[in-house]
Amino acid sequence: MRLSRFFIDAPLSVGQHELPEAQAHYIGRVLRHAAGDAVQLFDGSGQEYLGELIEVGKKSVRVELRESLLGMAESPLSIHLGQGLSRGERMDWAIQKATELGASQISPIVSARCEVRLKDERADKRMAHWRQIAISACEQCGRSSLPRINPPITLEQWLEQVEADLKLVLHPVAEPWASHPQPASLAMLIGPEGGLSEDEVQQAMARGFHAARLGPRVLRTETAPVVALSVAQQLWGDL
Repeated sequence: MRLSRFFIDAPLSVGQHELPEAQAHYIGRVLRHAAGDAVQLFDGSGQEYLGELIEVGKKSVRVELRESLLGMAESPLSIHLGQGLSRGERMDWAIQKATELGASQISPIVSARCEVRLKDERADKRMAHWRQIAISACEQCGRSSLPRINPPITLEQWLEQVEADLKLVLHPVAEPWASHPQPASLAMLIGPEGGLSEDEVQQAMARGFHAARLGPRVLRTETAPVVALSVAQQLWGDL
């Protein structure tokens, strides 16, 4: 039987812990775990903890962590994904898969053809939602560190701020990926549902980005990061 693995948003160590209410409710009431069940917990620090549930109540769960072990190593390639902001499940899918494929940072990008605008309270809710998607993806794939999900930012602001050894923007006319020397860090820009305008591509290239192509077919905005991250990890990372 597969060992249940959960992210706990609090520092962990060997010994007894009372879990935060949200995780306690999920473990005890949703999954119906009972005292004596083995669990594996992680807190995003890179460490994993093996232990056993010792008390499972309606509103509280206590666990005894008995062993600490080094978690899954992060990819040697640090990837910052600038993902064009898209609607609903498409953005959720992009964040989920980017997490599974080892992106270290994800920035939702507001560009000219974005059909989504987030402000104030709505933006805060989406940020919390995206973080939970990344947490669930880490729990599923075995990753021990969470990617950083940045607040939505305009394309111009992101281009001014982002730093990496190699910067790529997806574009149909491009040089081969393998022509670049192996970087330690990579920034990757992917457009929204309507794509990036030619002016935006040129703006990125003026900021040091190189055009990158993903074959002859035009990919959807939520498909492109899956393919692009897979190619990057295969060439320079841990696939």
